[in-house]
Amino acid sequence: MYSPNFYRRCQCKGPLTDEEGKPRLNDDGSPKIGSIGLTCPKLGRKGHGSWAFTLELERGENGKRQRVRRSGFPTKEKAEAEAERVYKDADRGTDVLSNETMGEYLRRWIKAKRSLARTTRHGYEEHIDNYLVPHLGHIKRRDLRVRHLDRMYEAIETENAERVLHRLRVDALTETRDAAYTAWVRAAGKKEERRRTRRAYLDANKALREGRKGLRKVTSAATMHRINDTLSSAITWGMKLEEAFAKNWAQLVELPAVTRPKPLVWTPERVEHWKWTGEKPAPVMVWTAEQTGQFLDFVKGDRLYALWHSFIFLGPRRGEMCALPWSEVSLDALWLRVSAQIVEVAYRLYGEAPKADSVRTLSMSLESGEVLRQWRARQQKEREEWSEAEAWVESDRVFTQENGEPYHPDWISRRFKRLVELSGLPPVRLHDLRHISATLSLLAKNDIKVVQERLGHSSRQITSDTYTSVLPEMMRAEAESTLSVVPRNVSYDVRRTLRIPDDAFQADVAVIFAHGARQSGNTWGIGAQTRPDSEPLGKIRTVGRGQEHAADAALKWIREHCTDHDLEILRVENLNDQYPEEQREHFSLLRFTIARSAGPDICGWGLPQDSGPPSSSPTGAEEKQDPGQEREAA
Repeated sequence: MYSPNFYRRCQCKGPLTDEEGKPRLNDDGSPKIGSIGLTCPKLGRKGHGSWAFTLELERGENGKRQRVRRSGFPTKEKAEAEAERVYKDADRGTDVLSNETMGEYLRRWIKAKRSLARTTRHGYEEHIDNYLVPHLGHIKRRDLRVRHLDRMYEAIETENAERVLHRLRVDALTETRDAAYTAWVRAAGKKEERRRTRRAYLDANKALREGRKGLRKVTSAATMHRINDTLSSAITWGMKLEEAFAKNWAQLVELPAVTRPKPLVWTPERVEHWKWTGEKPAPVMVWTAEQTGQFLDFVKGDRLYALWHSFIFLGPRRGEMCALPWSEVSLDALWLRVSAQIVEVAYRLYGEAPKADSVRTLSMSLESGEVLRQWRARQQKEREEWSEAEAWVESDRVFTQENGEPYHPDWISRRFKRLVELSGLPPVRLHDLRHISATLSLLAKNDIKVVQERLGHSSRQITSDTYTSVLPEMMRAEAESTLSVVPRNVSYDVRRTLRIPDDAFQADVAVIFAHGARQSGNTWGIGAQTRPDSEPLGKIRTVGRGQEHAADAALKWIREHCTDHDLEILRVENLNDQYPEEQREHFSLLRFTIARSAGPDICGWGLPQDSGPPSSSPTGAEEKQDPGQEREAA
């Protein structure tokens, strides 16, 4: 039953009296002085003292009396509101009598979470030690509210501003030190000047060491979300097991929005910008297929070529490859099974089983199998050499150092970074090779479900959100496929009726190229061919400005032919950018994938491998065409 008792009290001191109202005396006969908070004559004055209340709860174990006491309220209304809130919390089962602080609770919670993965536990402990306990540890668990969390994140943002200023000071000191070092080097042969510049360099270096003390990274918005997730997990645990909280206050906090960075491809424009400024366009970058091939060619002679090859074509994680044993690899059946991983905590290594979704079997190509076979032969040769010196370390790992010791994952990352720098290619991280592997697989038209299982993602949505809009080739194909369904009013004259022969179809699918060449002025000749050196299947002529007009005319021509002959256009790709910049105003190229409507269901087809764009103009596209242009296109 809700029946709180409200009263006023103060901190005044005065002569104490007994129950009968008589003065209480000390041993020497003087009046005893003490707190007279409940009997102070000034309590009747406005603003003197504060309000408090007591609230009787249901009796506890063995009929033990349970009473809540709260004080320090400036008005009776606030005391009444707090009493009502405490009663409601107690009625929901929350422990309102506990004096446990948030610091004590969080330590108890992390100790009880015995099933956490080692890296997850390490992350939780960092959040508790560096953020939650310093800002919330003194607050009693029962009193935690959203306002306390808001103050914590406000304090973190204030610290961020101070850290940014500290970083700027360190950058300035670094520039001063580097300038002093350069002056010292240039003073070679000049004794007095060299002594002076050396002293200036030593002083600048000392100032830099002092300035770096206490330097810490800025706490990003993503880190704030992870801190909040840690606190939310702790509160949820307490609510389920102990009813320790009335609400999950962490879920009511508003934090800065965080957008997960998606991979961007190193296009020629971005590469030029990077070469000019040294800046990466985004945290996560991936190479194109050509750049990936250049890297593989560059590291062909590297001892760990097999490792880099596996990262690119199989897409494993760093820790998974460092933990891979030979017993989980079949070079005959061409598969390897990911069933273990190496995790790093404060540079110390621990072996752990990966998440359930990450345990998977990866199929290898013939090339990947041969690369690993050559690597195993090399490793066996090293085993024999080091065994003679009794220095071989037996680890049964696939990728080891020359003496058989396993690699540290961080060393693998540093080695890869150095190879990228030496290759002259734009920078990517080792983990970005997973993104490269996924995007290349999607570019090869593999199903996204296959890519998801190969990468060990927990859901198809993660793979789809991350990779489906990466490579320019993929984006262009999507844009052109969308464009192909929008009819355009373009006129053309048929010079030779289009006929697609039966032998052009394989499994009821044909690939046709519409190649246009500017003849004179704004007149274009367009021919349809199956190969660059084949006879044209049909020809048209159109008048209009630019390459895009020729492409629209070709699209309308092929679409109308397919409609008249019960054919279906599966895919349209605009390949105009295959030409050098100086030739684009003279040539146009589209690639059509066409199906017979009477053929089998599209989902069961295996489309033929698309050939590259034709390198010459359509045969006999127009008699007036300049032969020199034909040779230029070739």
